[in-house]
Amino acid sequence: MKLKTKNQALREKQITDISTMVAGNFKLHEVLDKLAESAVKATKTQACSIRLLDEDQKKLKMRSTYGLSNEYRNKGAVTRHDPVIKAAFEGDAVVIDNMQDDKRVKYPQAAKNEGLVSQLTVSMIFRNTKIGVLRLYSPKPKRFDEDTVAIARIVAAQCAVAISSARFYAKAIEATRMEEQMRLAAIVQRRMIPESAPSIVNLDVAAIYRPCFQIGGDLYDFIRIDDHTLVIAIADVIGKGIPAAIMMSMFRGTLRAYADGGHDRHSMAEIVDKLNKVSCKECDDGEFITLFLAIIDTRKMKMTYCNCGHEPALLVRDGKITELTSGGLVLGVLEDAEYEIATIDLVKCDHLVMYTDGLIDAVNFDGELWGKERMYKAINRYIVCPSADQMIRRLLGYRRRFVGLARQTDDTSVVAMCVG
Repeated sequence: MKLKTKNQALREKQITDISTMVAGNFKLHEVLDKLAESAVKATKTQACSIRLLDEDQKKLKMRSTYGLSNEYRNKGAVTRHDPVIKAAFEGDAVVIDNMQDDKRVKYPQAAKNEGLVSQLTVSMIFRNTKIGVLRLYSPKPKRFDEDTVAIARIVAAQCAVAISSARFYAKAIEATRMEEQMRLAAIVQRRMIPESAPSIVNLDVAAIYRPCFQIGGDLYDFIRIDDHTLVIAIADVIGKGIPAAIMMSMFRGTLRAYADGGHDRHSMAEIVDKLNKVSCKECDDGEFITLFLAIIDTRKMKMTYCNCGHEPALLVRDGKITELTSGGLVLGVLEDAEYEIATIDLVKCDHLVMYTDGLIDAVNFDGELWGKERMYKAINRYIVCPSADQMIRRLLGYRRRFVGLARQTDDTSVVAMCVG
C-alpha cells in the first residue's frame, strides 16, 4: 500500500511537471521533447510519440518521440483518416493489444522490428480544436488498463494546453520581433522626412506629414540649390508597411542624387526620365510611384514642374484655383514613358498647395469622402493666411471637423507655399 502511494505521488509530480509547461515560455520543440519524456515516466511505459496535424489539417507529422529509434520515427506518413486516428479524434482511447497482428496498424513490421507490442492512442484537443495525438508504446501485450488510459488522457489534455501555449508564445515572439522591425523602419522613415522647410527669399514654405500607420509610403523633400532656387518633391509609393518604406528610401536617394546639383547639368525632363527608369527596375508588379516635382526660382519668379500621375498641385491666385496637371504616367510602369514639362510665372501673393491623395480620401463615419470640392472650399476660406504653416493647419482643421474621429486608411502629406 505504501509503494502504491509512492507511485501515485510520483505520477502526480510528473503530471504537475507537465502542467508547469503550460505557463512556461518554451520553444515548441523543447515543449514536445519534455512532454514525450514526461508522458512515458507518468505512465511507466517504454516509449511515446507525439504527432501534430500539419497546416492543411490532413497529415499528422511526427514532432517528438521518447524511447523510439530513428527508423521507427521515419517509418511513414499517418493521416487523420487512419482508423485509429479517426477514432481517437472522435473521443476514444484506442488500445491495441498486439500491434504486430492488428489490421488497424499501418506499419506492423516496423512495430515488430522496434519490439513494440501494445499501443495506446489518445487525442490532444484544445478548445475544441484538434491538435494531434499522443501515443504510448509497450513491449508487453495488453499493457494498457483503465488506470493507464485515465492517466494518458490527463497527460494528453495537459500536452494540448502546453503545445498551444508554446505556439502562442512563438507567435508573441514573432509579433514582438516584427513590432521592433516596424519601429526601426518608422524611425528610418521619419528621418527621411525633413524636420523643417528651408528658408528661401520671397518664398514661405511649410509641410506636414501624418502617417496613417506606423510606417507608410508618403514622401516629400526639399533640395535647396542656391539662395533663390528650391527643388520640391512630393511622392506616394503605392503600398504599405516595410516594403513601401524601403521603396521610399530608395526613391528619395535616387531623387537627391539626380536633383541635387544635377539641376544645372540636367534638364527636368532628363531627371524625371532617370527617376522613371530606376523605378521601373525596382518596382515589382503592381507597384508604382506617383510624383509631383517642381523647381522654383524666386529670382526669375518661375516654377518648372512635372506631374507624374500624382494629385495635381494647386496654384491659387486672386481666389481662383488652377490644377497643375502637365506631366505624364506614374513612375515605374513604362521605361519609355514620355513626360511633359511645364513652366509657369509666379507673382506676389500666389499660393501653392501640394498634397498626397490621403488628404482628399479621408472619410467620416458615414463613409463620405472629404473630396476635392470640400478641399477647394477650405482653401478659398483660409487662403488669406499670414504664413504657409497656418494655411496647412487650418486646412487640416477644416478636414478634421468633417471626418471627426473616423479611422483613416491612407497617409496625409501637405506642402504649402506663399510667394512673397
